[in-house]
Amino acid sequence: QVQLVESGGGLVQPGGSLRLSCKITGRSIFGFYAMGWYRQPPGGERELVARITANDITDYADSVNGRTTISRDNAEDTLYLQMNNLKPQDTAVYYCNALVGLTMATSEPQLSWGQGTQVTVSS
Repeated sequence: QVQLVESGGGLVQPGGSLRLSCKITGRSIFGFYAMGWYRQPPGGERELVARITANDITDYADSVNGRTTISRDNAEDTLYLQMNNLKPQDTAVYYCNALVGLTMATSEPQLSWGQGTQVTVSS
């Protein structure tokens, strides 16, 4: 059974940085065409914010573009999300998932969700 375990969240001041990790167990990350990071703000819907393909093509939502870098370590079966210049509106629970679909707009989650990791941006 494939499981996703997110970590690395926390409380950070505006302008700060965090690096989120997503460990995949039960299957090699290399077997997925694309992986992505979603976030769900308080009272809001879950949205895809970053996507990376098996050949390291990346794409980002406008809300995080320029401040965020998604990467994958195939040897460690781990997905990362480096977030810089964090803003209060980045406050959310962040989740990773494997994706089906060829673009950000058409991507859909493929696996059961993990527990997520909470990111809170506040002074």
